[in-house]
Amino acid sequence: MTTLTRWNPIREFESMANRMNSLFARPLLPAGFDETLTPSEWMPLVDVEESDKEYTIKAELPELKKEDVKVQIEDGSIRICGERKLAKEEQGHRFHRIERSYGAFERSFALPEGTVRSGVKAEFKDGLLRVHLPKGEAEKPKAMEISVA
Repeated sequence: MTTLTRWNPIREFESMANRMNSLFARPLLPAGFDETLTPSEWMPLVDVEESDKEYTIKAELPELKKEDVKVQIEDGSIRICGERKLAKEEQGHRFHRIERSYGAFERSFALPEGTVRSGVKAEFKDGLLRVHLPKGEAEKPKAMEISVA
């Protein structure tokens, strides 16, 4: 005996939406920049650029001071972390709406092969963190003749 199941278009749409959300859950990054995501209340937006001489990571960190941000290199990855604290209500001031996210964050990226770790530099200005990852000599391809035996 067979059982008939009533078709529910809303359930089909929800299933498709869930699959699309899982497909686009992570931003696409250039090769060599695999990212490990850590759950947090907010995650700063990051751009990764490459030039002939270096990789540059730019992170938007509004309302943070450079003392509140840490950049570390550990086990083949670079880690950017910090915390944006919620402003406290003062006497005479009340919040009617809070839409911006607050709390601790952490972003980490695998270091591309050939990165000169000793030359990594970071600068913070106007809420933008720039981390410069210089490329080493091993990164640049060289012409080489192979003898055929």
